[in-house]
Amino acid sequence: MRAMELNVDVWLRGTDFARTRAIDGVEGNPLAWTDRDVSNLLKGMLLAIHRAKNPESTETSVFLRGFSWIVNPFEDGGVVVAIEIQAGAAVSGPFEIDKQQLEGMISRAIAGESGRAEVVH
Repeated sequence: MRAMELNVDVWLRGTDFARTRAIDGVEGNPLAWTDRDVSNLLKGMLLAIHRAKNPESTETSVFLRGFSWIVNPFEDGGVVVAIEIQAGAAVSGPFEIDKQQLEGMISRAIAGESGRAEVVH
């Protein structure tokens, strides 16, 4: 399975609009996702918020901690992942995957990477 580009809608605190950003590094079929793919999704979403707030930034560390997340059903089918940090919020999806399965993968990805960071150049 090859990685595909996903979209994430990013809203920054203090604004009244969202912008769509692209993230990559996640396998195409959500049913084939691993905890690592979900980790990449979350990191991509957090990085999209950071880049929207700091467009001149060239390097940052991405930690899977200090944010709120939820998996919600999407009105037209599938589920979306929403995260929130002090700087803003991001939503990606819909994904055709079982809600509880994705929630478990997110929980494991966060627990498995707690304290570790990936430096993005």
